[in-house]
Amino acid sequence: METQTTTVTVMTSDILLKHWQGHRGLTRKVIEAFPEKDLFTFSIGGMRTFADLVMEIIDLSNPGMIGLVTDKWTAMKDLPHHSGEGMPKTKEELLILWDETTQQIDRLWEQLTPERFTKAVLAFGMYPGTVCSTLFYFIDNEIHHRGQGYVYLRALGVEPPFFWDRS
Repeated sequence: METQTTTVTVMTSDILLKHWQGHRGLTRKVIEAFPEKDLFTFSIGGMRTFADLVMEIIDLSNPGMIGLVTDKWTAMKDLPHHSGEGMPKTKEELLILWDETTQQIDRLWEQLTPERFTKAVLAFGMYPGTVCSTLFYFIDNEIHHRGQGYVYLRALGVEPPFFWDRS
């Protein structure tokens, strides 16, 4: 008896990028919704401020994309959300970093060939996986921290953007 195998492409590289950038657009709306002072000072239950969480997302996304493309990784301890170096002081500065990272992702994405997605990596010199699994981690991490931002906004009496509005 012969077994037939069918291969179906569920997602292309372009679809994955569009998906991620949709999440990034929504996270940007959450940053914009924060009152300036609360963005850098408000927390609940010992969690980090939303500005700190956003810097972690930026650190993973920007140096992370460079690492995925070049195999040159910044050590985790040297990233601004760990080292404190380069931490923005205003919402405007944070949004500028966010937008620069978004543009960097678009530029570097073109260098991710289909073969590269299955390449083994050691992200930030610590986390083994593939290019694809690492990208999914970046996206999942952003969604997780954006959820914390939603909780903060609601605690502050601010209506957050609709979670499904990734336009």
